[in-house]
Amino acid sequence: MQMYRPKNPFTTSFMILNPTYKEELGKLIPIYPEEGVIVSASFKTFGGTEIVANGVLAVQDTGEVETWYTPDIKKDTHLKCMNDGKVYEVIGTPENIEMRNQFLKLKVNSLRGSHG
Repeated sequence: MQMYRPKNPFTTSFMILNPTYKEELGKLIPIYPEEGVIVSASFKTFGGTEIVANGVLAVQDTGEVETWYTPDIKKDTHLKCMNDGKVYEVIGTPENIEMRNQFLKLKVNSLRGSHG
């Protein structure tokens, strides 16, 4: 059986930003730190994904990240690209490829107003 190997080198650095939560009016509000652990990853964007929101065509800045497995990257994690300072939210649950705890694959979406 052939083991999975990433197609692209891990040449992009991302800072992992995991929230702490505070309760406000019965709701849990995430608070993201300014600093976190840095990981190397491959990063592919698709030139934006067209969506229709409230009848208006918009372009979402989406991408795909592959990196070494770490339990620190979860569905509520934000990743800050060290090249340009853009912050991305993780879409869905990251995939632990082949359940080997070796590589993670995840989809991300740029947060509005985040740039370097």
